[in-house]
Amino acid sequence: MHQAVSSHDGNLFIERTPLSAIASQFGTPCYVYSKSAISDNFLAYQNALAEKEHLICYAVKANSNIAVLQTLAKLGAGFDIVSVGELERVLRAGGDPAKVVFSGVAKTASDMRRALELGIHCFNVESEAELELLNDTAASCGLSAAVSLRVNPDVDAQTHPYISTGLKENKFGIDINLASQVYQRAAQMSHINVVGVDCHIGSQLVDIAPFVAALERLLVLVDQLAELDIPLQHIDIGGGLGVRYQDEQPPSPHHYMAAILPLLKGRSETLVLEPGRSITANAGVMLTQVQYLKSNGDKNFAIVDAAMNDMIRPALYQAWMDIQTVAANGAEAALYDVVGPVCETGDFLAKDRSLSICAGDYLCLMSAGAYGFVMSSNYNSRPRAPEIMVDGDQVHLVRRRETIEDLISGEHLLPSAEG
Repeated sequence: MHQAVSSHDGNLFIERTPLSAIASQFGTPCYVYSKSAISDNFLAYQNALAEKEHLICYAVKANSNIAVLQTLAKLGAGFDIVSVGELERVLRAGGDPAKVVFSGVAKTASDMRRALELGIHCFNVESEAELELLNDTAASCGLSAAVSLRVNPDVDAQTHPYISTGLKENKFGIDINLASQVYQRAAQMSHINVVGVDCHIGSQLVDIAPFVAALERLLVLVDQLAELDIPLQHIDIGGGLGVRYQDEQPPSPHHYMAAILPLLKGRSETLVLEPGRSITANAGVMLTQVQYLKSNGDKNFAIVDAAMNDMIRPALYQAWMDIQTVAANGAEAALYDVVGPVCETGDFLAKDRSLSICAGDYLCLMSAGAYGFVMSSNYNSRPRAPEIMVDGDQVHLVRRRETIEDLISGEHLLPSAEG
């Protein structure tokens, strides 16, 4: 997949723009994305599926900036959403509601009504209780809800337990052994239109075998449903294709589809995919500046202006993310823990990294385009970072840095007490 950053004479560039210039102009911390990397990574899926009827629904939760969504919408992408907020972002970005699939385990009636009014492609229903509410909500709207049941195939994705979603012990989906009964119930509902089956077994998968195993189990179910006179129009195999953070060797979309498509040969169902991380992770970086260098005798610390509130993946998932100096400076290399200003021992971006740095240097945290800004917070009353999109030598601010006024704009003091 397309890597956003390149190095020239010891200086890092994103497309044709030096990262040092972006850091100087917009300050740090900040997120920077490559428009061409996002586009190329999406087109890699599209090209791999050129011979198969398909719908590629980008997983908005990976990076929901509307300029990112706009870039993908213009390429014809559909979108996988998990909230009404994400749906409204897709609309603002010019996305087509008819290419939207609505996932998530806790949809409310109001969520459903908005999606029904817009005419989304389908709801990925995760429980019988949700199916009942959706039928009642559609009836109250005088509409029919297109439905794909998310089934849980009990396949081990062999990934981090927090992002594994396809085992019986996970909260997602309907047990594949019970799915036939639920489909028959759905087919009898007056305001439900059964259109597909959905499966998503986890994130950051670097082996094709779990995808193949899950699809094989899905196809057995699809054939069982056909015998019950419940034909399906699409098969949604979710997302989850991993990216390279350190030394992983994930398959390309081409190799992934080369393993999947033979299983679908001769079948008429549209193939739906929900990639997220593999499109945006390596299309973005986070820039930060070294504030202080500190040593306690046993450890060297590079204290930077980005923190766990800006990028939580290392603290939450123990994620390894590459970190490099933005510009060569000739300093002597040493091992550093790169840590932030938040008052938590868990506030770190990287540990035991060999870096040649001085106070004031800019650092680049690689592979930060997915699950970066979207998971950021205002912990310690820290304004969230800006987001910048680079298109060749054009640099666009696509989200301004928050201000202190933004942080407190929704808060109110108690009325003054009268004596």
